[in-house]
Parts: sequence; C-alpha cells; structure tokens
Amino acid sequence: MNINMEPETCEQLLSQMVSFNTVSAPGSTSTSTEQPFGEYLDSVARNWGFKTHILPVEGRAPNVLITHEVKLDGKWLMFDSHMDTVDVAGMTVDPFNAKTEDGKIFGRGTCDTKGTGAAMLWALREYAKENTGSMNIAILFTVDEEIGGRGAKAFANEQCQTLDWEPIGIIVGEPTMMTPIVACNGAVRWQIHTRGIAVHSSDPGRGRSAISDMMRVVDAIETHYIPTIQAEHPFTGKAACSINIIRGGVQANVIPDLCTIDIDRRLVPGEDGKKILPVVEKILDDLRHQHEGLQVEQAEPFIMNGLDPKSGKNFSANVRQILERCGYDSTPLGARYGTNGNAYGAVGISCLILGPGNIAQAHMKDEWLSLEQLESGIRGYHALMAEPPKSWESSVN
Repeated sequence: MNINMEPETCEQLLSQMVSFNTVSAPGSTSTSTEQPFGEYLDSVARNWGFKTHILPVEGRAPNVLITHEVKLDGKWLMFDSHMDTVDVAGMTVDPFNAKTEDGKIFGRGTCDTKGTGAAMLWALREYAKENTGSMNIAILFTVDEEIGGRGAKAFANEQCQTLDWEPIGIIVGEPTMMTPIVACNGAVRWQIHTRGIAVHSSDPGRGRSAISDMMRVVDAIETHYIPTIQAEHPFTGKAACSINIIRGGVQANVIPDLCTIDIDRRLVPGEDGKKILPVVEKILDDLRHQHEGLQVEQAEPFIMNGLDPKSGKNFSANVRQILERCGYDSTPLGARYGTNGNAYGAVGISCLILGPGNIAQAHMKDEWLSLEQLESGIRGYHALMAEPPKSWESSVN
C-alpha cells in the first residue's frame, strides 16, 4: 500500500490506515507502536488544511488531535477513534494489506476501530469542503485503548485542560452499526500473588508450594466471591468476574515459590471499582487464618468505572434526535465492554458511543468492515458535524 498516495475515497484512506502495524501488547511501554501511524494522520490532516496538535502521553506514542475551527468562540463537537489494535496472531487474512471482496474490506483494525477513524476524517473533509457549517470540529486519535486506555485518560485528565475550548460532547467511535450506545460496563483487573518456599522437589516437605496455596485462593474466590456478585444495570446486564491467567513455577524439579493469577471483574455503571479489592481481601484474610503461613497479596488494580448514561443524557438525546431525522435507529443501547467513553465520562465530559461496523467482526481472525457500513458512518458523522450549533444548546447536563 502506497501511503504517500493521496486517498481518493474513504476506502483508500482506510486501506492506508490498516497498513500500519499498531498492535498494542500487554505491559508494553514502547512509544513506537502507534508513532508512525500518528505521523501519517498528522500529515494527511495538514495536507487537507486542518490544524493538528501532538499531545504527549507518558510511556506511549502521543495522541493526535485534528481541529477545524469555523467560528471563533463557537461550539466544539469532538470525535474519538483509537489508533491501536489487538494482536494479529492466527489471522486468516493479511492483517496489514487491506483487501476488498464481496463488499467487505478485510484487515486488522478495519472494524475496531480504524474504520471509525477513517469515516470521521472523511466526513470532516466533506464538511470542510462545503464551507456552510458553523460547528467547530475536533477529531482525537488516541493510543493504548485496547490495553490500558492511557491515551483517553491522558486527554481526559490532562490534555483537555490545556485547550482554549471545551467540547459540548464526544462521539466515541466503536463498531455499533451506527446505533447509539449510551452506557458501557467498566472493569477492574488485578493480580493476586501467593509466595511459598522453593526447595528441590526430591524433598518437597521442606518447602511450601505457592501453586498449592493458589489453588486454595482460586477455590475461595470462585466459591465465596464470584457467586455473590449481584450488581445489574438495565442497559448492560449483570456484573461478572473471572480468573483468566495463572502462572507459577520455574522448572519441574523445583517447588514453586511464586504463583500469580489475573482476575477480570466487570463493573456495571454505578459501581465503584475502588470497593472491589477490599471485599476480596476479607476472603483472603479468612484463608490466612485457616492456613498457617499462607502468604497471599493483591497487587494494585487497573480500574475503569462504567459509563453511566445519566451523566450525558442531554448530549445523548441531541445526538439521537439528529440520527433519527437522518433515518438511523436511534434506540439507546448499552455495551458490556468498555470504551474510551468510560474515561471521558469519569471526568464529566458527555459522550456517546457510535460507529460503523459490527462488534462481532472486531478482533476476529478475518476482521472486516462492510463498505455499506463505512458509508453509513461517513453519512452519520457528517450529519452530526453539519447540525447547527443551536440544536446542541441543551447538551450541557
């Protein structure tokens, strides 16, 4: 794919975007993963006459903010699409060489979420060319959404305060079939470690197996914690928890002195992630009393609270009214997964999740986006951009 060629269609733009390897790796602190892609977006936007702003993110490549100011002191509508993708292992299509077949464009990120980014950028290009609108538009391309959400958190907690304007709300691009999602689940992810005594396996009685102790921990969590979770939300269903990774031991003839599990606890909107570990700690404390010498500890968690639909209800209502007038299904839905919208909602920024494509195609071995959905995304995003600012007057909650 020739990324130096001026894209003549949104499909070509998306193909160029897919050609960049922006896979996010767990635990990665590399700043290079999304860097070339961000530079490409910066170049394309400037060539089309837009202003760009490179916003540093600690430990990652920077976010890229693209702005089109129509009116000084006017209202700003903002869009978000993340640059990173999940791993490409096991893919049955070329992940970085987009291929169009039977009305679908295949490649890693076509659906999640370079497709939303391409549609946003192309809609902005058309909006600017018409030169008839009065809404200022910004598109934020964020890093690290798939792993830690550092890009969105950096913008919400730091970068947003450095701007001389604030958005009336943010449209977060995810594959929703252009149906608005107003609520998302959050997550708490953390590790629990057990520590034993390493000795030669020829005399195991002299040591203490961290794996054996972890078996007790796993049983306690699955017996006394997970079944007690009752939180539910009408948009996102029931809260969930699962133990998904276990590591322990160094070799077959050594009693292991360390074992670790990774836990994923899904939060429904309204739950406070800071309250999760203390509940688990009480269960672990009971185990310590039952098993003399048990050493078990919880590590610092990753916490992302859910997106509560109450926080941005006016903004969401305005978006849904515009979509309905344009022939889209405006029924508000919820998502069991998390998005960048969780970070924005946490600091009081109104947001709504909306984008072309079906989440069922995201992360798949043959990930794809239909060209029909891509066009639907352009049309919907453009309609929101072109809506007169007076239509958004009630967006402040």
